[in-house]
Amino acid sequence: MSSASALRPEVGHETEIIVRFGDLDPYNHVNHARYLTFFESARIEALDEMGFGMNAMAAAGYQIVLVDLHAEFHVPAGLHDRLRIDTEVIEVKRATSRWRQTAWRGDEKVVSLEVKAAFVGMEGRPVRAPDGFEAAAARFG
Repeated sequence: MSSASALRPEVGHETEIIVRFGDLDPYNHVNHARYLTFFESARIEALDEMGFGMNAMAAAGYQIVLVDLHAEFHVPAGLHDRLRIDTEVIEVKRATSRWRQTAWRGDEKVVSLEVKAAFVGMEGRPVRAPDGFEAAAARFG
């Protein structure tokens, strides 16, 4: 997997993924579980651009973990397809955030995902979102 990303205010954060042979299932489609990795990579890149990358959050005593997800698979993707993953933060609450992500092949919707993530301390207990997270996330909504 290789990726490149850029911020586009009209879609939030954008990441490009190029499908590789190891991403395929026996039917020569991207394995459904691989999409979760693609989407996670895109969220991590968005967090980095927001100033809340994984290393910075860990240094401040925070982790962000998924607690719920819903995926819809619209059409299959295959070898060497270039997928654009649009990532938006659609809600920030006291200790959670909700994200909407869509993988596109050109103008064709391939997979859509919505996740809920919780902020936890390093011991795994829920905590309030870090100061400034909601304002930073507004750029990606």
